[in-house]
Amino acid sequence: MEFILGKIKREFRASMAFIERNFNLIKRYWKWELVFFVYTVANSVTMGFIGKGIESFGNAKFDTSYLILYMLIGSILWGYLSILFEVIAETVAWERWEETIEYTFMAPIRRATHLLSTCAFSVLYGILRSGAILLILSFFFNLDLSKANLWATLAILGAASLSFIGLGMMAAILPLISPEKGVQVVHIVQALILMFSGVYYEVEVLPNWMQKIAKLSPATYALKGMRASILHGAKLNELWDMTFPLLLLGVVLLPAGLFIFSKMENYAKKRGLLKRNG
Repeated sequence: MEFILGKIKREFRASMAFIERNFNLIKRYWKWELVFFVYTVANSVTMGFIGKGIESFGNAKFDTSYLILYMLIGSILWGYLSILFEVIAETVAWERWEETIEYTFMAPIRRATHLLSTCAFSVLYGILRSGAILLILSFFFNLDLSKANLWATLAILGAASLSFIGLGMMAAILPLISPEKGVQVVHIVQALILMFSGVYYEVEVLPNWMQKIAKLSPATYALKGMRASILHGAKLNELWDMTFPLLLLGVVLLPAGLFIFSKMENYAKKRGLLKRNG
């Protein structure tokens, strides 16, 4: 029993160390983080003003406040999910950048501890970042959240986080096995998810073949669930069509990502791909 508790404590300390190291990296490269943060804020504000710009067409019957909030929900949620995806998917790339990849991958810790602690950091950082963006947006727009169902919103956010963590782990394999092009492919995957998931529009406006692909994206269900809970006050039991696919995707992608990453890690070590930068 003491042996098991000792192993648990060691893995827990290792997890906290990885989380602390990632926050230290944010502090070290705070100027880059500021650039990306300002870009995200500017993009979110732009989406809000696109909704507000409908007023200029003179359609008095159209509820522009609804459209503004609709666009902002998509922008803020996508900002949060993309942070989760990027931090996890680019884990290997950051290790190469910092020249710590050999130390990290040879350390006497479980790979699951390494990856899951990175996931925990991405969730914490994503929440803090999204909260700051929401605060800034409140100065530009009169956000009416009186209809929002807080508990349903948090449940959807949690299920979406689980799904995107699994998706990010799957994508993290790309920089691992392809030091030259892996990160670029990660960004392509991210762009495709953005296009298919209805971040700024309803999925129903897409062609039929694209709507079928959209059903495979966790962002599709996250966006629908968040909009239903915030804009219409939908309760959690009314959102089962969104939460179930999110949970199912998370349960499938998370262990699959850990398993495949472990296999590809062994492949990369045998081929000498860990340290290579080009």
